[in-house]
Amino acid sequence: MKGVILQCVFASALLGSGPANSAQETAKHAITFDDMIKLHRIAEPQVSPDGKWVAYTVSTPDMDANRGISNIWVVSTAGGAAMQLTQSGYDSSPVWSPDGKTLAFLSSRSGESQVYLLWMVGGEAHALTKLSTGADMVKWSPDGKTIAFTSSVYPDCVIRSTAALNNDDDCNKKRDEEKEKNKVKAHVAEHLLYRHWTHWNEGKRSHLFVIPADGSAAPRDLTTGTDYDVPPDERGGPADINFSPDGKEICFTAVVDKMEAISTNADLFIVPVAGGEAKRMTAQPGFDGNPVYSPDGKYIAYHAQLTAGYEADRCRVMIYDRAAGRIENLTETFDRSADELAWAPDSKTIYFTAENETQKPVYAMAARVGAEPKKIIADTYNTAISFSADGKTLVFERTSLTLTAEIFTASGDGSGVRQLTHQNDAMLAGLEMNPPDTFWFEGAEGTRVQAMLIRPPKFDATKKYPLLVLLHGGPQTMWSNAWGYRWNAQVFSAAGYVTLMINRRGSTGYGQKFTDEITNDWGGKPYVDVMNGVDYTLKKYPFVDGSRMAAAGGSYGGYMADWMATHTGRFKAIISHASVYDKVAMYATEELWFEEHDMQGTPWSNPESYKKWAPVTYAGELVKFKTPTLVIAGERDYRVPYTQSLEFFNALQRQGVPSKLVVFPDEGHWVLKPQNAQFWYKTFLDWLATYLK
Repeated sequence: MKGVILQCVFASALLGSGPANSAQETAKHAITFDDMIKLHRIAEPQVSPDGKWVAYTVSTPDMDANRGISNIWVVSTAGGAAMQLTQSGYDSSPVWSPDGKTLAFLSSRSGESQVYLLWMVGGEAHALTKLSTGADMVKWSPDGKTIAFTSSVYPDCVIRSTAALNNDDDCNKKRDEEKEKNKVKAHVAEHLLYRHWTHWNEGKRSHLFVIPADGSAAPRDLTTGTDYDVPPDERGGPADINFSPDGKEICFTAVVDKMEAISTNADLFIVPVAGGEAKRMTAQPGFDGNPVYSPDGKYIAYHAQLTAGYEADRCRVMIYDRAAGRIENLTETFDRSADELAWAPDSKTIYFTAENETQKPVYAMAARVGAEPKKIIADTYNTAISFSADGKTLVFERTSLTLTAEIFTASGDGSGVRQLTHQNDAMLAGLEMNPPDTFWFEGAEGTRVQAMLIRPPKFDATKKYPLLVLLHGGPQTMWSNAWGYRWNAQVFSAAGYVTLMINRRGSTGYGQKFTDEITNDWGGKPYVDVMNGVDYTLKKYPFVDGSRMAAAGGSYGGYMADWMATHTGRFKAIISHASVYDKVAMYATEELWFEEHDMQGTPWSNPESYKKWAPVTYAGELVKFKTPTLVIAGERDYRVPYTQSLEFFNALQRQGVPSKLVVFPDEGHWVLKPQNAQFWYKTFLDWLATYLK
């Protein structure tokens, strides 16, 4: 990989980075999986301190390699062609130095992920870190002298240096080598949480390290010996680690509760960069995260969920007065969940994003109690906000159900929005896709519920089309007007279906009460909402064929698919991915708070709920349990153990229901490998075609 001179960017555009020409726009076809898998996936935009450039990651699936090829790109905020900076295919997470002359990024080009540095005036990128345990979540200090990163290490691998205790990389390397050579591969656990999503916890913890940016000294572990993760394991990210403006301390998020599997609590801690004990800053019972120092250094803004044991409690914007030690809640009256905090340069305004009725606007509010958040970028789905040092340039990702994620820019007040990248223009110009119809209907108990509907390409209102009802997971998430590569509604509609997405009870983006109303009611109001939405769609859209309907969902959406299989015979086909079928058996999950909160107890303290809301309870109702069902799962899914799907499939087979089981041994909750995804989409669409066409 070669370094670049930024002045050459405009003369060095690569194929596919610019807008499509008019000739490409004339011949359009319906999107297929093969089209979708070729699209470039933009992420992690970071505007340079002077506001002139944006560095970002582009990942493109490689079917032969069966993985994503990821590199760093850069584009000018003034407009023009983007340029690829790295070539290894293993690069991500670009972060600008405060002077804008250097990019730090992560790369696993040599094996383990390490921090690399690339000078923007030219030259080769070089590895700054060389730990056997690798590096992750890189951050640059405001003074440019220090880089922070995380690395998963054994807490008891400790040596005493001349200054203080530090993690011993030789000890980590030796222990990992011994494990690799050992013929015994048993997992041993003595506490909860012992596994998470797709991995077992084998004694390592993610620790916070710092290293001089010039590489003049070895990395130092700021959390040496601690038996917790920085940030929390797969519940945190780079936003949960931030330097103070003077670069002397770092605020981070960690879970220190003894039994992590039943606690959604996480607190903020502050640790000196020079070394010393980490001190707890917050102590409320919910999740505190995303700490961001104000530019004047007086405050720390952060997100807080205030309800213990409930991961779907909305995130408030909190502010911590560093001198007074006082915490204030700024958004208690704002009935949406805040995300992605940023400060204005004068430390008087806070920016954030928040889900709102299928969209994600950007908000601004005065940094004081009682201030009302105002939308500065509204009615679109925006994420990954990044401000220049002077606050005059805002950079963000924008996406929709017809637009893959691209990078946009605007003035700091949200005005003058412009698209900067056109990574997929050439391919999208050849695809015919319909934007969603958005509508409201009356759900359970007369509550207004929102839905989106996508027509097939070359739509003809005089024809009748089969209906595919997509059921979202979470259960506390929402269908967004945003592009996705899993459960892509455009690919489904392109196969000739009207695709319906209902934000039933429990969805986010509609106020906390609406979200809470799925608690201990998994198959109650949410099911009524979905079925009412189907009935409303049949009345509103005469081109929908009510005799040819299918329902499909994953995770909680898979649960709803199983619930439908045992509660209605209206659908001609059902697809259930990573479903919850047996609520008692689901207690084998890793984050137990999900079950304990939503069922309002444990299987032994509230067995009635676990029985009432389990599809398995109703499997004997043969009149209803007859819909042909495709069951899909990943063997490495520790969130919803794949045995749930085996149990469901066994019941279908024993009762003579036409059914098929697909289990991916190398996938978890999601199907991510390109070749597996190709098989997933083909199997999905073949099942629909068998019963709806």
